[in-house]
Amino acid sequence: MLFVQYPKCSTCRKAKKWLDAHHIAYTERHIAENNPSYDELKEWHKKSGLPLKRFFNTSGVLYKEMQLKDKLPSMSEEEQLRLLATDGMLVKRPLIIEESGILVGFKEEEWAEKLL
Repeated sequence: MLFVQYPKCSTCRKAKKWLDAHHIAYTERHIAENNPSYDELKEWHKKSGLPLKRFFNTSGVLYKEMQLKDKLPSMSEEEQLRLLATDGMLVKRPLIIEESGILVGFKEEEWAEKLL
């Protein structure tokens, strides 16, 4: 299982603590140092069944600076994926990537249901 996170993110720290408390093994990946590629994002989005907007870090500084709230609706899915691949700080975190599916963001109930 891959745990994609940003160490300074309080939600990511909470998610990591939860994984450790439940003795769930994972491989860590720093989202800013090792940004997900276009191909990875495309695969994760397809596998997740979630709307692509869920993959954007809508509360992030970069998202707001780029005024993506206004721009995303007129962008194609291809353009949105290419944009996400440019900077890990645009991507919602933490992410859990595993065979059975993808978890975007940390919701304890959802994680418990899927991972325990």
